[in-house]
Amino acid sequence: MTRLDVDAPEQPAAATACDGPRALLLESREVPLGGIRAMEVHRTLPQRDLPMVGAWCFLDRFGPQVTTMRVEPHPHIGLQTVTWPLVGDVRHRDSIGSDVDVSRGALNLMTSGAGISHSEYSLGEGDVPLDALQLWVALPESRRHGAPAFERHEALPRLAVPAVTGGSGEAAGEPGEAVVVLGSLGGVDSPATAYTPIVGAELRIPAGSRVRLPLDPAWEHALVGVEGTVVVHAATSEAESSVDLDRHHLLYLGIHREAIEISAPDGATLFVLGGEPFEDDIVMWWNFVGRSHEEIVEAREEWEARSDRFGRVEGHGDVRIPAPPLPAVRLTQRRRRV
Repeated sequence: MTRLDVDAPEQPAAATACDGPRALLLESREVPLGGIRAMEVHRTLPQRDLPMVGAWCFLDRFGPQVTTMRVEPHPHIGLQTVTWPLVGDVRHRDSIGSDVDVSRGALNLMTSGAGISHSEYSLGEGDVPLDALQLWVALPESRRHGAPAFERHEALPRLAVPAVTGGSGEAAGEPGEAVVVLGSLGGVDSPATAYTPIVGAELRIPAGSRVRLPLDPAWEHALVGVEGTVVVHAATSEAESSVDLDRHHLLYLGIHREAIEISAPDGATLFVLGGEPFEDDIVMWWNFVGRSHEEIVEAREEWEARSDRFGRVEGHGDVRIPAPPLPAVRLTQRRRRV
């Protein structure tokens, strides 16, 4: 779950279209998160100036740390949750009867549609090593009012990412490898259900290698540091630039790129985000993705009233996370400023 209500609401601002390559380095921030005891959580999306990358609208990393995760039942609308563990196992239970454990290398994909609720627990009673990415994908108009669904995928396809020789003549090194978690990358398609043109992939680069990652030039993309530090050779129309990227940052690459070259002197792991620029500006608050203030208010009221819209997660009795108070101002759409 998330706490977007801790971000101060903003007044509407003119949207900026994504119209070319960028090399914008953005820092994650530590956030308070209701329902998780003593956990370190860093948020990379949304950013003040960059609310989305394609349909990706949210990215938290909880870990690496030794802790106990106990996220009680809470609701979602208008999105898919992508759970990608790095270390440790997480138990997922939801209101459509799913009860599964997800481990490293497996994908849990939950589609909320008009409404779903779920819980997330680390396995065991005590503190355990835990590290994972939690991402949201905004659902398009054609799917966001539909029924909830859940998928688990243990066998995900892989793409070999060729090594290249850099402009300074350094050795190419070994090829990298990308696990295609969601969507499509370099002609390799994930089996997971996606409702917009999108890519989410984990990229591993061997020590000493420089690889060339293929991109769809019609899409916007970003790279997120997971482990180690890389040098991203992110030329734009204005200048040649090399940007160091570590686990505390996202590098927004913009649009109109056919590929990006990345060096990893000591080896590294990244997560690749991308997709067709999303069809709408969205309103995000707490665990909800909508299009208007009124939609969010209605969803909150129905959760507080224990409406059938969100169902019931078995095994928790009456325990659930209450919705926080709404801010004193009208919720507005989050718009790109870069």
